[in-house]
Amino acid sequence: MDTVEVVRFVVGALRGQRVRSVLSALGVAIGVAAVVLLTSLGEGTRQYVVGQFTQFGTNLIEINPGKVKTMGMPGVLGGTTHKLTLDDAEALRRVPGVERVVPVAMGQARVETANRGRSVYIYGVNHELPWVWRSAVTQGAFLPAMDVHRQGAFAVLGPTLAHELFGTASPLGQRVRIGAASFLVIGVMEPKGQFVGFDLDDCAFIPVGTAMNLFNHTELQAIDLLARSAEEIPSVVEGARAVIRARHRGEDDVTITTQTEMLDTFGRVLGIITVAVTAIAGISLFVGAMGILTIMWISVHERTGEIGLLSALGVPRRRIERLFLLEAVMLALAGGAAGIAIGFGIGALVKAAVPALPISTPPGAVAAALVMSLLVGVVSGWAPARRAAALDPVEALRAE
Repeated sequence: MDTVEVVRFVVGALRGQRVRSVLSALGVAIGVAAVVLLTSLGEGTRQYVVGQFTQFGTNLIEINPGKVKTMGMPGVLGGTTHKLTLDDAEALRRVPGVERVVPVAMGQARVETANRGRSVYIYGVNHELPWVWRSAVTQGAFLPAMDVHRQGAFAVLGPTLAHELFGTASPLGQRVRIGAASFLVIGVMEPKGQFVGFDLDDCAFIPVGTAMNLFNHTELQAIDLLARSAEEIPSVVEGARAVIRARHRGEDDVTITTQTEMLDTFGRVLGIITVAVTAIAGISLFVGAMGILTIMWISVHERTGEIGLLSALGVPRRRIERLFLLEAVMLALAGGAAGIAIGFGIGALVKAAVPALPISTPPGAVAAALVMSLLVGVVSGWAPARRAAALDPVEALRAE
């Protein structure tokens, strides 16, 4: 039997038991579809998180008061031993490799015009925020350069807030009330979207000194640094830590986080979750493999006479073994291909129904699914193929 005859023989055997073949392949298809879908969700989530962080650049370094192990959160859990102050922010400018510094004080307040109002987050920052957060102003200008301790009655609105308060009219030159103070609107930011739950389009930016007075804060929530280059980040981190330690009586009471560290942490967490859910989906593949094994074992028993006839015609035992092994592999690969199609189809439907859900199928997942299908076919078909090849032709024909 040449290769073409072998394939014809196997295809004919599968066609002869169509319902059985479809059910066998269906178990593999369900497992592969589950693996493709869950891997797509994991990869889509990873890309979404990476996009969320990298929209602020990769040279951003954030300093927060308190150590992570002590749950340091200013103003929420009692503050820290030493507060993070505006003077700390100014001192960090002297660290070699630091290009920009943005002190951040924030709170929530109602922003009102004559007949409209909206409760949003208010960010107290300085004029360097557009460089550090990689944001741009679409109308007007950002906050002017001024002493961070000084208070100014200027406000820059996020695009969503500007639209909610002023509609299609230009907000530039208009006045808004934040808390008990009146502010002159001097700019509108470009759309930025959400970042870890904070809508950066539905907010307002005011001078940091004004924000601290408005919210009665005596400390900063964070200090953001922009390193000149990615290569200088480690030295900037060490320099910033040394400056804070010197200003805080030798205590290392801040948490310094880089974009790379945040991405690595999220990457590890998402990787573990993806592996876990993919392993759970792999149980379906195991069930499919057991289905093919059972069907092939029954098939060998039912086709005993056929196997005896092939042996009597001089077909080598190794060729008989390969016939049944190929049959199992073709069943598994057919199920794998169907599973990939089902996975893509369900993914497309889910994406259409929930556009915000991040779904992205990595090419490697498709290749891995096919390889897994091939392995399922080989593993589940090996024992029945060996049994078929081991049958004695005389006994097989006698059984027929």
